[in-house]
Amino acid sequence: MIKVSEKIVFGPVPSRRLGRSLGVNNIPYKHCTYSCVYCQIGKTLRFEIERQEYYNPKTIITTVITQVKRFGEEKIDYITFVPDGEPTLDINLGKEIVGIKNETTVKVAVITNGSLIYRDDVKEDLYNADTVSIKVDAVTLEIFRKINRAHPKLKLECILNGIIDFSKRYSGKILTETMLVKGINDNKDELENIAKFLSRINVEKSYIAIPTRPPAEPWVKPADEQAILMAHEIFSKYLGEAHVELLTGYEGASFENISEDPIQGLLAITAVHPMRIDYAYKYLSERNLEPKEVISNLLKTNKLVKLKYMNYEFLLHKTNLD
Repeated sequence: MIKVSEKIVFGPVPSRRLGRSLGVNNIPYKHCTYSCVYCQIGKTLRFEIERQEYYNPKTIITTVITQVKRFGEEKIDYITFVPDGEPTLDINLGKEIVGIKNETTVKVAVITNGSLIYRDDVKEDLYNADTVSIKVDAVTLEIFRKINRAHPKLKLECILNGIIDFSKRYSGKILTETMLVKGINDNKDELENIAKFLSRINVEKSYIAIPTRPPAEPWVKPADEQAILMAHEIFSKYLGEAHVELLTGYEGASFENISEDPIQGLLAITAVHPMRIDYAYKYLSERNLEPKEVISNLLKTNKLVKLKYMNYEFLLHKTNLD
C-alpha cells in the first residue's frame, strides 16, 4: 500500500463530458494495463493487470468528502475517478464508490480504458458508479496492439465481450471515447468496425477525440479534419447523431452563452458537431447576419475548415494542430 499524497483529489475542473468534476487520483503515477502511444502523462512505468490496494480506501473516502464539503455539493456535478493510471487496478474501487455515495448526493463517474472489464469483480465495482466512460480506440487486433500497446496477457476479444456484458446489466450512463491517431485508427474500415461495435452497447454519448497534448511517443500526430469528419458521420450512422460528439480541444464560448454571440456560437457548435454548410447559412440568416460574408471570413482566418463528405459540404472547427 502506498502512502496517500496531497494530490489524491483535485479540482473541481470543467469537463465537457461531466460538467464540474472533482477528480480522484486513486492510482499512483503510471501504473496501467496499457501503454497508449498518445498518452498525455507519458509512458507506462508499471505495466500491471493484477488488482491491488494502493491507498487505504477510508483515506480516499474521507479526503473526497472533505473536499466536497469544502466546495459545496451544489458546485460539483461529478466526483470522477480519473487517475494517473487505470482506475480499475484499484481492488478497493467498489468500496470507495459506495463509501463516497453514502456520504454525498453528488454523482460518481469512472473513466476507464475498459481493459479489466471482462473480470466479474471489476464489473461489480463499476455497477455502483452513476456514469462509466470506456475507451474504445480499436476493435481490430493489429490496430489495437499499435495504439494501446496492452499488457501481453490481455486479450482484445475478452475486453470487447466484457464491455458488451457490462452494458447489459449496467443501469447508469455509458460514455465512450475513441482517440484518433493519424495513420493508425483513422481509416474508414476501422472507424466502421468501431462504430458497429459501439452500436451493440447502450451508449449515452460517444466522444471522438484527438491528441491535443504532448503524447508518449513523439511521432504521434492527431487525425486530420477530413478523418474527424468521416469518423463523426460514420459513428452518427450507427449510433445516431445525438449520441456522437467531438472532443478536439476547442476552448471557446461556453454552450450556455452561445446565443449571445452567433459567430462564437457557430464555432462552439462546429467544435462538437460538423455542420452542413446549408444549415450554417440558415443558422446565421436567422440571427440577421450575412452567411456568405461570415463564413468566408472564418475560413480565411483559419477558424473554420470546409470539407466534403459524401454529397455534402460541412464546416468543422479548425483544430490548429498541424
